[in-house]
Amino acid sequence: MASLWQTVTDSYHDIMDNKSDSRVNAWPLMSGPLPTLMICISYAYFVKVIGPKLMENRKPFSLRRFMIFYNLFQVIFSTWLFYGGLKNGWWNDYSFKCQPVDYSNNPKAMGMAEVSWWYYMSKFTEFFDTFLFVLRKKNDHISTLHVIHHGIMPISTWFGVKFSPGGHSTFFGLLNTFVHIIMYGYYLLAALGPKIQPYLWWKKYLTSLQMIQFVLVMIHAFQLLFIECNYSKAFVWWIGMHSVLFFYLFRDFYIQAYIKRRDSKAAITSSVNKENTVSSQNGYNKSVPNSIKSNGVLYPNTYKMATGYISTNGLKNRVFIDNHTIEQ
Repeated sequence: MASLWQTVTDSYHDIMDNKSDSRVNAWPLMSGPLPTLMICISYAYFVKVIGPKLMENRKPFSLRRFMIFYNLFQVIFSTWLFYGGLKNGWWNDYSFKCQPVDYSNNPKAMGMAEVSWWYYMSKFTEFFDTFLFVLRKKNDHISTLHVIHHGIMPISTWFGVKFSPGGHSTFFGLLNTFVHIIMYGYYLLAALGPKIQPYLWWKKYLTSLQMIQFVLVMIHAFQLLFIECNYSKAFVWWIGMHSVLFFYLFRDFYIQAYIKRRDSKAAITSSVNKENTVSSQNGYNKSVPNSIKSNGVLYPNTYKMATGYISTNGLKNRVFIDNHTIEQ
């Protein structure tokens, strides 16, 4: 047993010290995966157990000003990361067909490695998406799906920075930061208050943009299975299968949040119209003038006021955009 354990530990240190990128080994959190793994586990336990328990008998915090600042920070941070990805490779140096990792100390190669590390760090800052839900007592938004997504990304990107901080797989980070610029820009506008809400009709298209992102990453990654390229096939599968997983999760959410909800709203509108018709025939009118627009759509907030309907099983979070008006 002792010899087996020694073999395992020797293999582990060989992989961590000799098979990884020596340029990043001394960087914060890069010595091994355990610190990142523990942070992710602690995050999941806090947002699912400790946080809701601490807030159980407390009033929810508003945090509107902090939300404005936080979303503005994420827009700026994502823009900087996107620019770094373009500047250090994807603008005119990298090939979309096959891009090996440059492990040299070339300024652009080092620049891409540094951008990769900062992208990894950004996954920790995004934990605040969930922390804000906890402090505002939006526990129905803290779905298992939401927690899994946030909890997986730091450990997933850690392996990328440790072994492959550049090259082909950084295309995923480039697309992801672009999507985050738009997504956090949406959240920033939504946090400004109800006056902005009428201009946020395009929110459901953010989920579509996410799905398009994953399709592009799948195509970009899996093409290396059919051509010769000096790039790790392990990371091809790692990035590709992540994209497959999240594409189907987003697709399922889109169906639940928009298609089925649209059908449900149509059924509610039809039922209200029938009730009004019957009421009119009986000599009185129970119409809901502010609930139904000229196009026949029953708006969620008005419907809640009219019927006492509180919430749905929506999975609204920083990546899964639902069709509710964001509450401040």
